[in-house]
Amino acid sequence: MGAARVEQDNLSSIGLPDPEAQIPFCRQAEQGGIDSLLTDFGFAKPDSILLAAALGMATEKIKFIVAYRSGLMSPTTFVQQLNTLSALINGRFSLNIVAGYSPQEQRSYGDFLSHDERYERTDEFLSICHSFWKRDGEVNFQGKHYQIENGKLSTPFVSSDRTSPEIFIAGSSAPAQKLAVRQGTCWMRLGDAPERLSDDALTISQQGIDVGLRLSVIARPTRQEAKDAARALVADFDTREKEKKFVQSTDSKSIKATYELAQEEWLTPYLWTGAVRSFGTTAIALVGSPEDVAMGIMEYQQIGVSHFILSGWPKLDSMTYFGREILPIIREKETKLECQPALVARQQS
Repeated sequence: MGAARVEQDNLSSIGLPDPEAQIPFCRQAEQGGIDSLLTDFGFAKPDSILLAAALGMATEKIKFIVAYRSGLMSPTTFVQQLNTLSALINGRFSLNIVAGYSPQEQRSYGDFLSHDERYERTDEFLSICHSFWKRDGEVNFQGKHYQIENGKLSTPFVSSDRTSPEIFIAGSSAPAQKLAVRQGTCWMRLGDAPERLSDDALTISQQGIDVGLRLSVIARPTRQEAKDAARALVADFDTREKEKKFVQSTDSKSIKATYELAQEEWLTPYLWTGAVRSFGTTAIALVGSPEDVAMGIMEYQQIGVSHFILSGWPKLDSMTYFGREILPIIREKETKLECQPALVARQQS
């Protein structure tokens, strides 16, 4: 999930940045060929933008996927902060824009809009952001949720190859897909079996938008060892009541659909839902040997998925194993198929 330490149960500790642990983690990711690391957003986490600044200034190559929920600050202020971040770390970040999944948590931030209204507002929010990044004059905007008059910012977006950040739009609902096409560079959704994603992936990619997945990875030298590790991971969890309460409270169509999927343990020979009820919807996992996991990722790539945000347990060991044992297999398969390399982004969770 976020870049803060999550080994401790105390929320005040979870919400603290831990640069002594996180900076070596980032440097290990750089060495392992990982493209990007996620700094997540939520009440239990440190601020994603500030954290990306601190970690980015302590590293050289690794990029960051900065998660943020639109509507929690003025789009002018948001662009000002991001442009400042770009100047500090040479544009080494993309955005993961989420409209929100919990009405209760949104209200704690002062946001009382419904699910579809939040996507409507996000459309306006990103329209204003793009206008600032174009830098073709003062920004004026009149919408339902925002009004900007003669907006101007002196700090530009700084990058060696872009004039604005990549924008991942998260969510599997129709409003999320439409927003990704209108305002994003990548549609990012939760995992599912490739055959159930292929139509949507094709529709989105044909409109020039990348397609990405949130998944977890449980890999061991053999498939049986990986399955044993997966079972051991959830052996002591019984979260049925907590799960029921959470699903009833969320208004996220993606989350509800993923918990519904989890009634079936194996969606494909490699894709396991057994950790969803214990660790949440991003815990749909590719399980198996390095060859198995690489094959699973290649199946997604063949239907048009090019971006992956991946999680694992424990964090550092899983990331290191992925970079050492799995990523080289993927790159070899890509070379043989003469296809573009998949962008693999490692989630810090």
